[in-house]
Amino acid sequence: MKFFADTADTNDIRELADAGLLDGVTTNPSLIHKAGRNFLEVVAEICEIVPGMPVSAEVVALDHEGMMREAEIVRKIADNVAVKVPLTIDGLKTCKALTDDGTMVNVTLCFSANQALLAAKAGATFISPFVGRHDDTGYDGMNLISDIRLIYDNYDFATQILVASVRHPIHILESAKLGADVMTAPPAVIRQLVKHPLTDKGIDAFMADWAKTGQTIG
Repeated sequence: MKFFADTADTNDIRELADAGLLDGVTTNPSLIHKAGRNFLEVVAEICEIVPGMPVSAEVVALDHEGMMREAEIVRKIADNVAVKVPLTIDGLKTCKALTDDGTMVNVTLCFSANQALLAAKAGATFISPFVGRHDDTGYDGMNLISDIRLIYDNYDFATQILVASVRHPIHILESAKLGADVMTAPPAVIRQLVKHPLTDKGIDAFMADWAKTGQTIG
């Protein structure tokens, strides 16, 4: 399963990329606002940090013509930009036009398997089902991933399932078990994956024993 970082913080992106933990990045208007930087500049910098990896940059227009105008600007930033569009009729129309022209498209704000089916038919590169927000309403978001995986496998759709709104490591684990293609999570959640109390305990024991030897390396 591919790991994307859901952030516009370039320091976090560099750290994770240097550790070999990233396959791409997703951004959205909220993350850009949090970063407090110019949208085009920050997307360009992210694309340079992760060359060749998909970087999702979201349009903000809601009509097809407006989306296409904004997409023309966004996709010129770098070859690895994936234009992010909402799961609406106009968004799907934009998705079809862009993917037919060779541009990666991430269709976002997916909350049903029917919506995911439509995105695949429109040629989406990625479909972003929001599992955490589903959990918030009392529905198990992972059931949505399971349904989409089944449908896509039934018809051999090439659209990649990009699990979004990831809140904790269990979301990542379950996504991997269900066969999701990609997950995108905040850097803090990705870092949580490395933590285990027995690992920490083992390191402490090794260091204590090493100190007793009185030795140094180098």
